[in-house]
Amino acid sequence: MANPYTTPPPPAPRPPDTRPLRRRKRVWLGGSGLFLAGLLVAAPGNGDEQQPVQTKLKAGPTVTATVTTTPEPGPTVTETVKAKAKPAPTVTVTRTATVAAAGTDSGSGGSSGGGDSTGTCSIVSNSGNCYSAGQFCRNSDHGATTTTASGARIRCVYSANAWRWKYA
Repeated sequence: MANPYTTPPPPAPRPPDTRPLRRRKRVWLGGSGLFLAGLLVAAPGNGDEQQPVQTKLKAGPTVTATVTTTPEPGPTVTETVKAKAKPAPTVTVTRTATVAAAGTDSGSGGSSGGGDSTGTCSIVSNSGNCYSAGQFCRNSDHGATTTTASGARIRCVYSANAWRWKYA
């Protein structure tokens, strides 16, 4: 097995031409003969034996056609583009009014949910629930203010690369 880290041996030299000299002479003689034969065939066509060519011109009718067209004016197209106004934030003002009920029980303690500010959120989600702080805002609610289900005021502000409801 040969060592892979050594350089390969140089290729063997080309052996000398083994064709005999007489065959090489035959090739040269055959090529020269073909060249001379081609000269002899082409020589008679290039000699001084040219025949005169007679040209006769006959006067014929001359036809000239001139077409002149004028382009018709094309329709003029005018496009009117109206600028669209950017949507402004929706501002919602919510007022909470407490109703003093006459003749209410003083022992109920607000468990009936009557006079408290709960459930007065003006902006609700698509499912109908009140928003709470930290939730994402809809595009239509950017900059708006509402209240949570417990009555705390929240505002839709841009924070942490997103529009979210934050305490106002």
